[in-house]
Amino acid sequence: MTNPTASIEAVSDPPLGAYPEDVPSVLVVDDDPVLREVVATYLRRAGLEVLECDDGLGAVELARSASPDIVLLDLTLPGLDGLEVFRRMRAHRGNLPIMMLTARGDESDRVLGLELGADDYLAKPFSTRELVLRVQSILRRTDHLRSGTTGGGAEGAGDLLVDGDLVIDRRRHQATRADTPLQLTVREFDLLEHLVSQPGTAFSRAQLMREVWGWEYGDESTVTVHVRRLREKVEVDPSSPRRLCTVWGVGYRWDPQEVPSC
Repeated sequence: MTNPTASIEAVSDPPLGAYPEDVPSVLVVDDDPVLREVVATYLRRAGLEVLECDDGLGAVELARSASPDIVLLDLTLPGLDGLEVFRRMRAHRGNLPIMMLTARGDESDRVLGLELGADDYLAKPFSTRELVLRVQSILRRTDHLRSGTTGGGAEGAGDLLVDGDLVIDRRRHQATRADTPLQLTVREFDLLEHLVSQPGTAFSRAQLMREVWGWEYGDESTVTVHVRRLREKVEVDPSSPRRLCTVWGVGYRWDPQEVPSC
């Protein structure tokens, strides 16, 4: 059980406006009833539909039956721990956006969750306003999943980024390599699109956190984990990257496919 007073730092934050599109649903999974109530209240004030669950097995079943648009998942749960819940949810629905809620000291669990492909995380205590903003950000990026649209009609030149065998379709929020679809999380896609759209530019991890995540501050190891996962999907040999390159002392750079090495 988490400490509720440590988890509701900003309950006095002003509520945000209603979501402007169709009403997405958020599944909040946490065994702390006070935290769940606070989070659910602010999400509903932001115009979102909220489902609640207090245990791991129930959350897995609810994710399957209710098909939420995003899951807020505490990693410390009774019965079935949060990481196993994460694995089962993603095994059933590979593109389900999941944001982890972690205790401040659970760094190893948080990193493992990011390695598994979590879209985002928040460490307790957190601001409810920041939580809602992050949820809305992920929902905007996954609007095509919720609506079922694929962006019909002719594609414009700006919709596609092409680098050798890699094709990024911005409108469909999809990427392929050698005609094979890449299974990317929301953040992985955003990071890949950002780097490929500016080839040869070296970005620090702090820059990427600001420009891709929209965070002015945060744990920069989040970027490192996402880069590692991206390399596993876009590189022929992730241990010797030729496209998503490390710039020692700076950060990361995307080199076009024709560049032999880095």
